[in-house]
Amino acid sequence: MMTITVRFFASIREKLGKSEDRVSCQGIRTVADVWQRVAGVPAAPSMLAAINQEYAGLDAVVKDGDEVAFFPPVTGGGGQP
Repeated sequence: MMTITVRFFASIREKLGKSEDRVSCQGIRTVADVWQRVAGVPAAPSMLAAINQEYAGLDAVVKDGDEVAFFPPVTGGGGQP
């Protein structure tokens, strides 16, 4: 079976209650499709993702054997020194 390994980090891991999943490639073309499959809802435009440890947009194409990771958006920072 062709599969994609999916990893979840920080608050996403806590919300979904798991740090990793495996999904069938069937019907999946992009990172956004992977998120839809594992979370059941469309990906927020601000979500950060990576394919094989390199940042990727939600429209990036995935293929069999890829590892896709999801991270919550980075917030804060920008404070005064």
